Amino acid sequence: MTPLEALCAALPTSDPGDRQERTVGTLLESMPYIQRFWGATIVIKYGGAAMTSRRLQEEFARDVVLLRLVGMRPIVVHGGGPQVTEMMQRLGMNATFVRGHRVTDEETMEVARMVLVGKVNKDLVGLVHRNGGTAVGVSGEDGQLLVTERLAHHDEEGQPIDIGLVGRVREVNTGVLELLSAGAIPIVASIGADEAGQAYNVNADTVAGALAAALGAEKLLLLTDVPGVLAPARDGERVIDECTLGELDALETAGAVGGGMVPKVAAVRAALQAGVRSAHIVDGRVDHALLLEILTDAGCGTKVVA
Repeated sequence: MTPLEALCAALPTSDPGDRQERTVGTLLESMPYIQRFWGATIVIKYGGAAMTSRRLQEEFARDVVLLRLVGMRPIVVHGGGPQVTEMMQRLGMNATFVRGHRVTDEETMEVARMVLVGKVNKDLVGLVHRNGGTAVGVSGEDGQLLVTERLAHHDEEGQPIDIGLVGRVREVNTGVLELLSAGAIPIVASIGADEAGQAYNVNADTVAGALAAALGAEKLLLLTDVPGVLAPARDGERVIDECTLGELDALETAGAVGGGMVPKVAAVRAALQAGVRSAHIVDGRVDHALLLEILTDAGCGTKVVA
């Protein structure tokens, strides 16, 4: 499927007789978005089902290539926790987690580096190439892109816990990405390093938020496995189509945001407070989720603005 065909398929129809009209309608609907975001930097965190389903992997690559072809500058950030865990099991190692963070000793860090930089990153570069794009894979260690320090972690009682080589981004040096994005789609593995060269495993949502903030991106998109930010409703929960950062903070304070959504909300907050115009928590299980969220009125998740 060509990138143009992918765009046309973003709003499918079951009636073949309507296909031509729907195709034209989709193209016309996308035109103002293409005009508005021409030349804009869009940081995309790739993960969840979109990263493990072969079909969704291909669709994600087509979407990213299309965004590039219509004048945007997508930058993709990825983690790969399940892949790291799988490799550790194959090597006879035990994976230990503390409040969602992988305890990362030197041996675990070596495996994470090998999997994220050497396999997941290069597989994604290959996906983009197979779908007509040009991608370059890097990690946060390259060009001192992500200057990282050890994350101070605490238990529920506020006591410090040593979880090893898990990092937080202290500084972003955007030069390498600005250079690469002029002619290619940068694919960034969420590994950082300190000034001494010690590598750290960093949450990919956190990395995406930090990059969007440092680059002054137009948008930050975080792919996840839920329809978006959920709010309590009479019949259960409803998806919030759009909200402000203040409203999102209120939901978190009220306990409506938890689990894997917490680092996403933190990334959204960091990006918007730095001037990123909008952040989107997108349902990556939906076909062509990126195109729906960026190039159509329908959307595919929750849009958050400052």
